[in-house]
Amino acid sequence: MADVLPLVEARLCTALGEPDARAAVTFLGTDRIEVLRFQEGDIVRYATLGMSAQPMNDPTAMVADPVGGPRAELILSVRAGLADTDKVLRPLAVLAASPQVEGVIVAPGASLDVGEPLWPGAPFTSVLVAEPGGLIEDLELDGPLDPVHFLPLLPMTPNEAAWKRVHGAQALQERWLTHGTDLRDPVRASVPLE
Repeated sequence: MADVLPLVEARLCTALGEPDARAAVTFLGTDRIEVLRFQEGDIVRYATLGMSAQPMNDPTAMVADPVGGPRAELILSVRAGLADTDKVLRPLAVLAASPQVEGVIVAPGASLDVGEPLWPGAPFTSVLVAEPGGLIEDLELDGPLDPVHFLPLLPMTPNEAAWKRVHGAQALQERWLTHGTDLRDPVRASVPLE
């Protein structure tokens, strides 16, 4: 079976250019997760590399399927120069390792929480997983492997995360849209929720 990660890295580089930095994190009992940093103008993008090496499996399944199941990598885009966002590398690797560590399936509409600011002084401790396909097209793999989805992450303030739990991801995204929220602003305030 072909190694998925070189194909994933090639897709990231085709879409975003060559990374200007990379870091690797390994958690006990998990595969290595790399985070690649790409900068284009005033936008910095952080992309995980390693999450898609194994398919995500239903945590209630008796036996994990080594072949079938969704595969994904995470993408976070922020404006450069407004905060020390390069410190997001470890929290991003933690989120990318969560399918292996916690047995969760990361999918659009899900909330992921790291329990601490995403970077020093960040008003966000969690992210909303958005729909794939906008920035980077899915990577089709030879059957029976599922394609790799590149899932954008949208940082949420604690108030937004609580509001999303009650009203749903769609309602929060509509509120952001209605108020013209700049989701790439690393120091933005919470959207009005009344």
